Formats: sequence, C-alpha cells, structure tokens
Amino acid sequence: MKICGLQKTTLLDFPGKVAATIFTGGCNFRCPFCHNSQLLEHKADIALPEDKVLAFLKKRRNILEGVCITGGEPTLQPDLEEFICKVRSLGLAVKLDTNGYRPEILKMLCQKGRIDAVALDIKAGPSHYERAAGCAGLNLEQIEQSIRFLLNGAIPYEFRTTVVAGLHDITDFQEIGPWIRGCKQYFLQCYKESGQVLDPDSCHSFTRKEMEWFAQIIAPFAEQVTVRGMD
Repeated sequence: MKICGLQKTTLLDFPGKVAATIFTGGCNFRCPFCHNSQLLEHKADIALPEDKVLAFLKKRRNILEGVCITGGEPTLQPDLEEFICKVRSLGLAVKLDTNGYRPEILKMLCQKGRIDAVALDIKAGPSHYERAAGCAGLNLEQIEQSIRFLLNGAIPYEFRTTVVAGLHDITDFQEIGPWIRGCKQYFLQCYKESGQVLDPDSCHSFTRKEMEWFAQIIAPFAEQVTVRGMD
C-alpha cells in the first residue's frame, strides 16, 4: 500500500465510529478543487510504512472502532484488499472513500464483505463531470455502475458532492437528482477556499442560501439531504 498520511483519530470520516483515516497516494482524477493535491501522483512519496501503520492500529484497537481509507483514490492500490484484510483482522471496521471510477473493485470488496461502508464522491452532473473531475474522455458508465450498485443497498453508503462556485451551477443538481433517485443519504459539501487546491483561481465558495437552494433541488430524490461544511 502506498500510504501517504495517517490521521490518528477522527469522529467525522467514519460516521458513528471513532476511527483513524489512512490516505493513499495516486488518483485517476485531477479535480481543480482537490485539497489533497500532494497525493495525486502515483509517485507520491510513501510517508508511512505499512507495518508501522498496522502496528499503530493494533496498539489503538481498544480505542478505535474503524478505519477510513481515502486518497487520492484507494481503488488504484493493487494490494488494497490485502491491506483491508489486515485491518479487519484487528477487529476494526473499514470505510472506503472512492470516486467510483473502478466499479469492479468496489463491487468485489463489498461482495466479499471486506468493507462496512462507502462514501462515493459524485463530482458533478453528467454534463459537467469532466470539467469537475479535471479529466477528458471519462466513461461515465463506470460512475453509473458504482451508483447503481450502492443504490441496491448491498452496504451502508453516502453520496456526496463538494460544491464549487466556478465549476457547478443549478444544472448539476437538476441532473444529479435523477441520477441518485432513491438514495439514503446525500451530502452537499461546501468548498473551502484554499491556496493548496490544484486550481485556486477557478474555485470559490457558494453562500449558505445557494447551498440550501441546491439541497432543495436534490430533496425529492433522496431520503436525507444535508448541507455540511458551512461556518
């Protein structure tokens, strides 16, 4: 595993559990608003040896309840399943954060019972997906496969979109709503302005009123719609 960071304790990344968050290196997207831009390249330096991370988790397993594996994009890691099995052997639940572009990996991990929860980032409505993901020539059927699989209820999940002025507009949410019809939980995350993102000049925050307006557009299609990240 290319482990590039470890947050030792979080109450946010794995809802309902005291967890640690592991950051993997490498990503197949180049979202202009990405706050983890230092993790995007496969050549990203390995900050933490796997054995030391596992040793830490073993030491803290009486405090921790789970581990959130995020990125970068974790499904690019060839030994992801093997690493997850090692984490689960410590009695810890595992949540996966993914962009959904490798549905075959997501399905395999769920069907084998390797993971306990999933957070799927929906970057934009289909019309603007390539712009929001920072990649041309995307096959959106791969995203759709991941969405449909999770909607079938095989595993607890959430869908979420980081909402960015300069990249998103009302049409995104008019398109996302039908795309995720019947979903349990959908979160609109307010973009936080930062000089560390890939393209800070093109990314800005929406107002609370605008975010709530987008939430109202999604509301008929999801059981629960929540705006988070607003001050």
